[in-house]
Amino acid sequence: SPQVKEVVLGDGGVIEGAKAGAMVIDMSSIEPLVSREIGEKLAEKGIRFIDAPVSGGEPKAIEGTLSIMVGAKEEDFNEAEPTLKAMGASVVLCGDVGAGNVTKLANQIIVAVNIAAMSEALVLATKAGVDPESVYKAIRGGLAGSTVLDAKAPLVMARKFDPGFRINLHIKDLNNILGTGHEVGAPLPLTASVMEMMQSLKVDGHGDKDHGSLVLFYEKLANAIVTKQA
Repeated sequence: SPQVKEVVLGDGGVIEGAKAGAMVIDMSSIEPLVSREIGEKLAEKGIRFIDAPVSGGEPKAIEGTLSIMVGAKEEDFNEAEPTLKAMGASVVLCGDVGAGNVTKLANQIIVAVNIAAMSEALVLATKAGVDPESVYKAIRGGLAGSTVLDAKAPLVMARKFDPGFRINLHIKDLNNILGTGHEVGAPLPLTASVMEMMQSLKVDGHGDKDHGSLVLFYEKLANAIVTKQA
């Protein structure tokens, strides 16, 4: 959030160079209150602002099939939509400025809690002597199946933790989530729990690994390693 504010509102920032009527599209994931503040400051100069954070990770960014959640005035959204659709398969107007980042925070809660639940489940299977790959194949077509499960379970079992989305970056998002929750009066106990798990991994030197490495937290507790059985 501070970096975006500096780039847009700071000395020599966008606000000093953009002309009235210009549109600024911010696709970073920042605090919604900061998005609104930036939008208000730009509006004083006649500059339009859209917050349009994304989800889908590196693979969907490369494919141009990201999910883009947008906060904007409707007329500004309509103008920007063709540009955003060049990058995203799903482009949804969620509300006025700031609503895009509220939606992104909600997305990041679901992703984080899904990864934690997947990790817990696969560690249970491993400790109980059941092949975690068989468990994954059995449950992925049912109610427990999810995009997160399909994206992360195979990588966990292959012990591939190269970063698609780093633990450190998810910690940043969870900080924004908890701060926003406090601002609006929404207790977020699951988010707080996963935040502490990720902080533990950061302390152990795993902050630059993929957020799927959250399984390492559970493995350490259970003295187990989730991997395919021969």
